[in-house]
Amino acid sequence: MEAQSEFEILFNDSMDKLDMTPGSIVTATVIEIRNDYVVINAGLKSEGIIPKNQFLDVSGKLEIEIGDQVEVTLDVIEDGYGETIMSREKAKRTKVWSELESIQNSQEIIEGKVCGKVKGGFTVELMNIKAFLPGSLVDVRPTKETDYIEGKILEFKIIKMDKVRNNIVLSRKAVLMDQNSSPEEVAEKYTEGKKVTGFIKNLTDYGAFIDLGGIDGLLHITDISWKRINHPSELLRVGDEIEVIVLKFDTEKNRVSLGMKQLLDDPWDKIPEKLEVGSSYNGVVANIADYGVFVDLGDNVEGLVRTSELNWTNKNINPNKVVNLGDEIQVKVIEIDNEKRRVSLSHKQCLDNPWSEFAENNNKGDIITSQIKSITDFGIFVGLDGGIDGLIHITDITSSEDNQEEAIRSYKKGDDVQSIILSIDSERERVSLGIKQLEQD
Repeated sequence: MEAQSEFEILFNDSMDKLDMTPGSIVTATVIEIRNDYVVINAGLKSEGIIPKNQFLDVSGKLEIEIGDQVEVTLDVIEDGYGETIMSREKAKRTKVWSELESIQNSQEIIEGKVCGKVKGGFTVELMNIKAFLPGSLVDVRPTKETDYIEGKILEFKIIKMDKVRNNIVLSRKAVLMDQNSSPEEVAEKYTEGKKVTGFIKNLTDYGAFIDLGGIDGLLHITDISWKRINHPSELLRVGDEIEVIVLKFDTEKNRVSLGMKQLLDDPWDKIPEKLEVGSSYNGVVANIADYGVFVDLGDNVEGLVRTSELNWTNKNINPNKVVNLGDEIQVKVIEIDNEKRRVSLSHKQCLDNPWSEFAENNNKGDIITSQIKSITDFGIFVGLDGGIDGLIHITDITSSEDNQEEAIRSYKKGDDVQSIILSIDSERERVSLGIKQLEQD
């Protein structure tokens, strides 16, 4: 038997040092890139081949070049065609599993992205591997409202790993529990005036609950915006991350009260330079209520036009018959109440006053003919120029005191009646008329 060559001795020695078990990781050199395969040399008797798609990045671009060193796993040694089949994906996965096992053993915290909701919880991506987060381990307290974490990058602890079943179970609750401090430390963490960041986990009619990480805070609807809003959903959305300020921390109830509008300048401070009583401004109808209309005057300043200040001729008119949301209207500032932080506006005072116009065009003693609009127990209302009403009091219908009720019954709605103007009070919006005075004249 011939003596082994020096090359054979060195080769066999290197082979002995390699772990040749299928699934083991080896370092190989890229020696050729074909259409569908990448050829590598791992120092074995034959070259290895790996599907080319295992070397593509997320954008589909080839991420290796000839001469690069890559870690791969041995799948099949000498497949019958003189080639060794290897896998780069398995090598990556094996290495990641090894890292995750180390993190689990040391109970380190790991970041992961919550990908989507599945039965019983969520899938979370950890280093390109999918893990499972049970719904019961999302928060310290059991809660049905967990959708807000979807798409978020959060901190977790690995509580279970099963490589055979390809199963990894995570807990966010474990991280939050570790962060739980003594009541004194929590109180110090949420001192009044401190800015904190959290996720919106739930919206209610009266506000929003914010997940601050281990403790929930309440952002009341009145502390969301300086503007008046009907529901938090007008400005907030579940899952959004927002910055808020601590308004109060209740140590007994372990409850944090938060504010959002307090991070912005108080618009009331701008009132003195922005508005003046008696002046008129243009605004946009921001909200309509039964009792009036809220008008946005800009810079987060709103004023209220009460129903009685919408229309000259009908003090109880339905606001929806006068304006629509988003309408631009002219208003006059009639009061600024600093104590109640309220601006009172008038829309009708920016329109022609039919009472003043009637006073300019008519005089006491003028005889006019009008149509009866309604008849009440105390008199007859007639329509006057400009859409206003005039009143013929029951005592001014006939001179006979005994026949007043009988006299008023002789008139009907829609009839034309002649009367004399007794008085015009445009400020109090009253015009008094008489019929018996015509007989006396």
